[in-house]
Amino acid sequence: MTTLYDFSAQLLDGAPVSLSDWSGKVVLVVNTASECGYTRQYQGLQELYQLFAAQGLVVLGFPCNQFGGQEPADNRMIGQFCQQRFGVTFPLFAKADVNGPQALPLWRWLTQADTPHPHPVKWNFTKFLLNRRGRLVKRFEPAVEPYELMDDISALLLPLSHVA
Repeated sequence: MTTLYDFSAQLLDGAPVSLSDWSGKVVLVVNTASECGYTRQYQGLQELYQLFAAQGLVVLGFPCNQFGGQEPADNRMIGQFCQQRFGVTFPLFAKADVNGPQALPLWRWLTQADTPHPHPVKWNFTKFLLNRRGRLVKRFEPAVEPYELMDDISALLLPLSHVA
């Protein structure tokens, strides 16, 4: 069975990273954009990360320009914007597609037919929650605010012996 740990991606600075680096963590994967009505969610995502990082949560942000051209900046500018405006410290990846033939393999896997939510990403700030074993547990559409994920995240942060 495929898991999050089977994929790699490039960080904003172009450095490749294996997503297995977050093995054993609860992971929230989000496609982001800097000029979207939901851009303010960066703040909530950062708050979740700060609140739960010590317990094992990591937020992974993937900037994407596929929805209304709302991420026109280059990787360097995206990083500066996220740090200066929202104090983002969670990992941000190089701008990439999340749908279609050029989509990152990770995103094709997250939205494929044998996942719990088999449909393409509809807009910026779609969120995918994965358990400590790297398996997709739940998908949240863009209008779901980060604070609304707290109960689901808390349940997955229970000690490994209690996680299904």
